[in-house]
Amino acid sequence: MTASPGKSGESGGTVVERGPACPDPERISTSFVERQNLTMRMGMRRFTRLTNGFSKKIENHAAAVSLHFMHYNFARPHQTLTKKYGQKMTPAMAAGVVDHTWTYWEIAALLDPPKS
Repeated sequence: MTASPGKSGESGGTVVERGPACPDPERISTSFVERQNLTMRMGMRRFTRLTNGFSKKIENHAAAVSLHFMHYNFARPHQTLTKKYGQKMTPAMAAGVVDHTWTYWEIAALLDPPKS
């Protein structure tokens, strides 16, 4: 948010401009974030409480989260997007990032080769 002095003829106030890091308070909603958190908790045991599916290493945890979001955005067609566009569509397809639903083989091909 930037403030600049008022223009001549104005009553000496400041002009406030909104930037990408300063959202409009009238449109702030946590429902999207809460829905994403629920989706993550339901899809990965490591985010549920009192489970034996936790990650002992932060690297394993980061890899599991990355895999979840790759599947969620690139390999899993979403029902609301399918209704809107008339064909099975993933969020990445709706955003124009890719032109097809990715297979598990395509996601696995992104992995670094194993170290010898």
